[in-house]
Amino acid sequence: MKDGAALHVEDWLLPPQAARRGSALIVHGLGEHIGRYAHVASALLAIGVEVRGYDQRGFGRSPGARGVIPDADALLDDARVVFEDWHRSRGDRPFLIGHSMGGAVAARAVTGGWIAPRGLVLSSPAIAGRLSGLQKFALRIGRRLSPDRPVPSGLKSQYVSRDLAVLEHYRRDPLNHGLITPRLTQFIVDAGAQALAGAAAVKVPTLVMIGTDDRLIDAASARLFHDRLPETLRTLLAYDGFYHELFNEPAADRARALADLVRWLARVADASPDPALDRAIPPTTAR
Repeated sequence: MKDGAALHVEDWLLPPQAARRGSALIVHGLGEHIGRYAHVASALLAIGVEVRGYDQRGFGRSPGARGVIPDADALLDDARVVFEDWHRSRGDRPFLIGHSMGGAVAARAVTGGWIAPRGLVLSSPAIAGRLSGLQKFALRIGRRLSPDRPVPSGLKSQYVSRDLAVLEHYRRDPLNHGLITPRLTQFIVDAGAQALAGAAAVKVPTLVMIGTDDRLIDAASARLFHDRLPETLRTLLAYDGFYHELFNEPAADRARALADLVRWLARVADASPDPALDRAIPPTTAR
């Protein structure tokens, strides 16, 4: 990265002679790591989309104190460096896929001009969180007195997924952690608000995926982000009863969300086989 930090990166590549539709970069969420997306990468490989993912600084196998960022733009700058390196490596403009906090990073990176992807996918994006009045007060005090002091994130892991096996693995995973700092919290809040303000200027096909029973982010704000996108570029998929991690719900629901993701990616990729000539696809909405 620009400050010399070396982030952990994982690439999922096609065999040399395999038919190829393009590439994608995945940005993970708060408290987790990119290793939890191997099954998503496998689904994308099956339709000819190669995948890169990385552990954001302060998470997973990447360096840095847990949940700490050095400045407000650090995660955006990191995403741009990883994206541009992946772009050079594969020779085409990658799709950008962000989940939860990674959705806030991805949405802000696109609306703010850090990244110009082939298409944008937001899975349960943290356009707005669920901060109580007390948490908002603590944030105001914390960012003034100790902006880089890690504190418990308060993420309620029971609402990550309705799959009990996923929850057990999530809680036992040594690479997950439950820490956040006031500076990182403020970044997420600001990134979501700024992305919302800039949604109308997005110029690439965008898929927003949300669960109607998500209790970790404010799904209404994700809908609002979708509604502010240019009409010919937007797709909303809302899954009744789903919790936060759409790709880690019980088996049948997980398969449905993954199938929708790869179907959308294939449709956008096939609509513009030349990455320099992206064209919009007709908008669709699933309820």
